[in-house]
Amino acid sequence: MHRIFSILSPQSSILKMFNPTRDEARLFLFETWRKRVAGELLTPLEDLTAQLIEKHPEYHDVLTQPDRHLEQDYAPELGATNPFLHLMMHLTIEEQISIDQPPGIRAHFTRLTRQFQSEHDAQHRMMECLSEMIWQAQRHRTQPDATVYLDCLSAH
Repeated sequence: MHRIFSILSPQSSILKMFNPTRDEARLFLFETWRKRVAGELLTPLEDLTAQLIEKHPEYHDVLTQPDRHLEQDYAPELGATNPFLHLMMHLTIEEQISIDQPPGIRAHFTRLTRQFQSEHDAQHRMMECLSEMIWQAQRHRTQPDATVYLDCLSAH
């Protein structure tokens, strides 16, 4: 995951590189999409991000209006999907697959891709398990437990 946020400005602290604020993560998505639409040169990370955004046309309008959407909150209890969280989870899963962390995640991705006949659909299923792991960690006030994530993936 560390590669995702290495695009922050040199003035950013080391902590921010590994733990960006909500606004920093959102600004990265806005700027990446702006550059893609304008046909500007993208870094490899921006290109990967733009490819993920392209698979979600329902988010294109949001990503072209940073002034309107930078501060917007998305309440899941009201049925709102947070497009920024969704895209960042895709990036997280891409990173996990690329380095096979937690160990075995790549094999789960391969199996789910075969099952759903789509890498994108496989990642959406993986997101459900990633969300479950995060939710349990928050609920129990503990660190995320990769076993929860991998067990969930095994059940699918």
